[in-house]
Amino acid sequence: MAEPRPGLALRFQRRFLAARPLRSLPWPELEQSLSAAPDSELLADILHKTILHPLCVKYPPSAKYRRCFLTELIKKLESTAAEPLDELYEALANVLKEEESTHCYKNYILPTGDCVSLSESTALISGGTTGLVTWEAALHLAQWALQNPSVFRDRTILELGSGIGFTGIAICKTCQPRTFIFSDCHPHVLRQLGENIRLNGFIPEPDVTWSIQTESQGQKVEGEKCQNPKVIVAELDWGSVTEKQLLGVRADVVIAADVVYDPEIILALIGMLQKLSTSRADRKAPEVFIASTIRNPDTYQLFQAELDKVGIRWQMIPAHSSCNFLYDVQPDVTILQLFI
Repeated sequence: MAEPRPGLALRFQRRFLAARPLRSLPWPELEQSLSAAPDSELLADILHKTILHPLCVKYPPSAKYRRCFLTELIKKLESTAAEPLDELYEALANVLKEEESTHCYKNYILPTGDCVSLSESTALISGGTTGLVTWEAALHLAQWALQNPSVFRDRTILELGSGIGFTGIAICKTCQPRTFIFSDCHPHVLRQLGENIRLNGFIPEPDVTWSIQTESQGQKVEGEKCQNPKVIVAELDWGSVTEKQLLGVRADVVIAADVVYDPEIILALIGMLQKLSTSRADRKAPEVFIASTIRNPDTYQLFQAELDKVGIRWQMIPAHSSCNFLYDVQPDVTILQLFI
């Protein structure tokens, strides 16, 4: 076997790691070396000094680039009399597995003709959370909101547990709120939520904290049109947020969908509602609407019982039995109005 030219793999490695994504690959060099050395030893050396190099593993280029690189490398190998290189095929299999999409894009057509486009997880549970998909109660709440736009027009809306944003985006597109505050606590959900808001043409306020919100929003300008509502994305942990922080939100309406699904979070939700009640100072209490899919009647009855226990009155809002956004099984969804 002829010796490969000194430094070939090293030069390839430097070019590979210097500027990602690489515009071209040094195949002429490889072809020349392979034609003189129809053996997998050179490829193994190149593989370990590029794709499998510790620096490349720590700072990998895109999966698409690695797939193209490995595919071409395998083609070069198969065009020679070299023995198959198992590591090469394993590396390609790993890249293909990594490249499999875990997200999809869905388009929801609203009755107004507007479209809500969302990037959603293809799995019900992803990244340790169920908040990366659109759940049925969010669809029902959005439909009810579109049928009652006066509840939201020219007002400040706080959404608890926004998830990936369908309900809030639909309201922003059709109901002309003054300010809409999307909130959640999971970092993956907040990241996807921000992406979906931008995908639908809204630009959320940058790096908004609760203290900034208290100063920057909540003051109404008489006669101002709300064609383009102010949009805020906030990290909101129901257990740690303070009444003082909530005081500056000045929400006129509070909404939530599919947040009553686990007995362990019901007390935290009710505690959050109590903070909203006591943090309103001399202002009128916000209107609160919570949509729930009744999967476990015991959990839903526990929520109602805990509301009664702390003195929060509630009434059921009449809603259509079917949802325009659902085409298969229609779940049992209710919307409660709470009086805090």
